[in-house]
Amino acid sequence: MDVIDHYDLLIEEGNDPFRDPPALQDYMNQWDGALFLDSLNLTKSKSVLEIGVGTGRIAVKVAPYCKRLVGVDISPKTIERAKENLRVCSNVSLVCADFNLHPFNKPFDIIYSSLTMMHFEDKQRVISKVDSLLNKGGVFCLSIDKNQSPYIDMGTRKIKIYPDTPASIKSLIGASSMTVTNVYETNNAYIIVSKK
Repeated sequence: MDVIDHYDLLIEEGNDPFRDPPALQDYMNQWDGALFLDSLNLTKSKSVLEIGVGTGRIAVKVAPYCKRLVGVDISPKTIERAKENLRVCSNVSLVCADFNLHPFNKPFDIIYSSLTMMHFEDKQRVISKVDSLLNKGGVFCLSIDKNQSPYIDMGTRKIKIYPDTPASIKSLIGASSMTVTNVYETNNAYIIVSKK
């Protein structure tokens, strides 16, 4: 099954992490909780890009602490839901597009992504695009899943993914003008922080 269909179906099935109960929110924080958010070095003067904004679960935590936030996601139904969930955030704009193909017209001070890199087969292309969009001195923060399965198995459907490791991501970042500054480990994820 294709990634867009999968995420569109999740919305149709009522799966919206933005609206998860507190216990499930706490579980998801293992990938992108306080440690992840602190690594962004948010300030009210900074522009931010989220790759794979989903339904806005992280964006709602980031938006109050930055000047503007652009969220990009490939799933039309997910973006529709994110627009509902984030309607109170006047500094957020959402784009339904493939990150690699969308022509962003301004650079960003902070770019982040959680649990999205696994969907990209050409990871160097993603890192190169991040590098091209990041202002000098900017921060790129990436959370990757420790699970190395080549599929997301939903029982009724399987979605092909391309798992990451800290070593592979560090190597890709090393080929850019960014430098890895920290790697944090949680129960289920690695959080990789880079600076340009």
